[in-house]
Amino acid sequence: MRFQTRFLFTMSALLVAGVLSLPATAREPAPDTTSHNTTLVRAAFDAWRNGTGSVFDLLHDDVQWHIAGTSPVSGTHRSKAAFMTDAVVPINARLSTPISPTIRHVVAQGDAVVVLWDGVATAIDGSTYRNSYAWHMVLEDDRIVRVIAFLDTWVLDELMR
Repeated sequence: MRFQTRFLFTMSALLVAGVLSLPATAREPAPDTTSHNTTLVRAAFDAWRNGTGSVFDLLHDDVQWHIAGTSPVSGTHRSKAAFMTDAVVPINARLSTPISPTIRHVVAQGDAVVVLWDGVATAIDGSTYRNSYAWHMVLEDDRIVRVIAFLDTWVLDELMR
């Protein structure tokens, strides 16, 4: 019995020590961080939908924004300036109305917030641009520092032609 008690105590100590030595990203996030980041991102989407701001207002100057896929518009933008100049401005130039986002679902854990959303706008040729998105965003100090954006890139490519 004494061996079992000592063994369990040793194993418990090792587990606790292992958890405490994990990097912050591997530990269970503080609930307030998750809640805060969710609120911040939801508010940015609300501002975008209401025409008073945008999710892009939360971007860190050194954001890394990756558009998944293999289409002509896929790839990685390595700063806010590059992303805005090379992606957002050209897309907006093809639209006669801003994209109006509708959130379908938000999942968050610590510094990561994933938003599933639909966007609709009118293109300059009068057609409807409609796409669905999943954005995996990582935040640090209330700024988005990394994004992987999943969407129908071929629909976006068609808009850009």
